[in-house]
Amino acid sequence: MADNNYPAPTAAEVKKESRRLIGALAVIIILVAALAIVGFLFIKEPPEIIEGQAEATSVRISGMLPGRVTDFYVHEGDNVRKGDTLVHIHSNLAEAKMAQAEGMVTVAEAMNRKVDSGTRSQIVTAAYQMWQQAKAAVDITKKTYDRMESLYSKGVISEQKRDEAKAAYDAAVAASKAAESQYSLAKQGAQSEDKESARAMVNVAEGGVAEVNALLEDQYLTAPCDGQIDVIYPHEGELVALGAPIMNLLRTDDKWVTFNVREELLNDLTMGKKIKVMIPALDKKEIEVEVYYVQDMGSYATWRATKSTGDWDSRTFKIKARPLQSVPDLRPGMTVIYR
Repeated sequence: MADNNYPAPTAAEVKKESRRLIGALAVIIILVAALAIVGFLFIKEPPEIIEGQAEATSVRISGMLPGRVTDFYVHEGDNVRKGDTLVHIHSNLAEAKMAQAEGMVTVAEAMNRKVDSGTRSQIVTAAYQMWQQAKAAVDITKKTYDRMESLYSKGVISEQKRDEAKAAYDAAVAASKAAESQYSLAKQGAQSEDKESARAMVNVAEGGVAEVNALLEDQYLTAPCDGQIDVIYPHEGELVALGAPIMNLLRTDDKWVTFNVREELLNDLTMGKKIKVMIPALDKKEIEVEVYYVQDMGSYATWRATKSTGDWDSRTFKIKARPLQSVPDLRPGMTVIYR
């Protein structure tokens, strides 16, 4: 059997091999240290990303007329101009109230004309004739009383007969004065208070018509501004109550973006600051916006410190910024990124 024993390495060889290993290890340590230094010097932390969303003013369309939706003149997504007719609401109750109010105006105007025209000529004539009859009765009773007084002074008749004639004369005088008063009233017509009351009733009736007209104006609702129909709530044929929302109108000319940021980032988001944001939904399009609103969101939106020392609580602020150029495709709810 062959002998496979090799000669043991000498002390010089062992020493040489140890030096080779120590050198290789030193080279590795130097390379690692160099890479760490290069990374520390040249590798930067990625920028912090703040995510927000697009917003737009939404106008709620509603009316004062309760009734049934009969016609829609627009659909969701339609662009409308200020003054365009949007919907027709029909109300039988409002139309009945209008007929009632117009009838009240007719009655009040008739009463006012009657008061203004004064007393009928037939009534005035009758009152005058009654007064003349009363005056004639005064003349007759006066002559009778004078005759009875002369006869009483001569002792021809008793005192009682004289007194009866006197009483008849006094009664005739009183009746004549009353008839004269009735004739005077008939000539003057209604009192000023009655005329004012009649005119006031006309005004009240006309006010009722105006009130119903105000309601009927809302049977055709129109767009208060330019925009786009966002949501339509009821369907044709449904009943809607007073003030119930019919649809939402987005003002396409009033858009903005909003972010919620911690207060240590406010230094770069001051009032009037112009920044660039990216919209992923629009093929990562970048637009320039200007900050116009900064407000504290309250204690409920505070970032709490996780350490008892060396850290602090950070409040959250809402930031709003308006685009400096028109972005027609920007829709409410789209994500907006600020780095």
